[in-house]
Amino acid sequence: MKRAAWAVPALITSYALLGLLMNSVGTVILQSIAHYGVTKPQAATLEACKDLSVVVASFLFATALPRFGFRRAQIGVTLAVAAGAFAISFANSFWAMQLFFVLVGLCFGIAKVATYSSIGLVRPDPARHASLTSLIEGVFMVGILAGIWLFGWFIGQDTTGQGWLGVYRVVAVLALATAVLWWFADLDEGAAKAVEGQPATGYRDALALLALPSTIAFLAAIFLYVLIEQGVGTWLPTFNNQVLHLPGAMSVQASSIFIAALAVGRLSASGLVARLGWLRLLLGCLALIAALVMLTLPTTQGLHPRANMGWFDAPVAAYIFPLIGVFMAPIYPIVSSVVLSALPRERHAAMVGLMVIFSALGGTIGSFITGFTFDRFSGQTAFYLVLVPLVLIALALVRLERLTRKA
Repeated sequence: MKRAAWAVPALITSYALLGLLMNSVGTVILQSIAHYGVTKPQAATLEACKDLSVVVASFLFATALPRFGFRRAQIGVTLAVAAGAFAISFANSFWAMQLFFVLVGLCFGIAKVATYSSIGLVRPDPARHASLTSLIEGVFMVGILAGIWLFGWFIGQDTTGQGWLGVYRVVAVLALATAVLWWFADLDEGAAKAVEGQPATGYRDALALLALPSTIAFLAAIFLYVLIEQGVGTWLPTFNNQVLHLPGAMSVQASSIFIAALAVGRLSASGLVARLGWLRLLLGCLALIAALVMLTLPTTQGLHPRANMGWFDAPVAAYIFPLIGVFMAPIYPIVSSVVLSALPRERHAAMVGLMVIFSALGGTIGSFITGFTFDRFSGQTAFYLVLVPLVLIALALVRLERLTRKA
């Protein structure tokens, strides 16, 4: 295999590995409460450690990455993750976990900019760009699923309260292997650099992009999508427990259906987008999400706790509602691909930086709105609110399609 051919598996592997770590925070919060004696509000700071670090990394490093080099950045990120994971496997304390998630957030912010900016270098034409973007995001969700079961296995084998930390030694080995993969990969980054004689892209370029109507429509769609995804994903275990009355452990396990559905949707979309066209596919997905919400949530009214509830007698909503992930999944990677494909490759890093920042803000706000509504009204009301951003996303996508078609 030629060295250039290693770039795609390297992109997929490094992004999936960071997805595993970024989405392990819920599990680590539970372990921190159980073994480090921290309160729930203290444990919740782990979420802020990773999310705020993503924003900081995107703001500080996004526009500098083309000059530094995407491949070099990926090697540095995977080596930093390997060192951090190995260290945390021995540092049995909560403050060490906080520092580790700061590191993970910084690495993810850098890697996401490098990953999305590199897709245009290896797959420059729009159709193949969208296909690879969906594939990378699909394997990202597979990485999250693998992380759930990997952490679960180590926790199940733990008899001392420290044994579960051995999972990070496995992560360290995987990160080292990914760094080696990047070392052997070859990535032609010439197209990502500014043309000779012109100023290099930077914060001015990011601000210039913000002034474009197409950028506003794109960032609005991204913000609203992540608002929905994080709102549902974060609160689905609580919904399963308090609305569907599933047992605690089963509530968490059943939420993995949503993650699996996202993975299936993104992997499937990589083949469908070329056949249907991106706007038709995404508008159809939005309609199917709305239909599932309207059909499923009414069945959750009036449910009561039942003794010894298991997988075979759980409410049907526990299986059907998370399937909205199948239809949500294509939105983020495809709309990102559409916008990046329409830009010169030297401007990709600035746009991805904006994308990462607005994604993080959407996730934080979405989780807060869903939690507030859940607490003040009901879980059904919180999830019915999904319908509002769905309509706004549809309007943003139609606007985006018109603007990119004119460009």
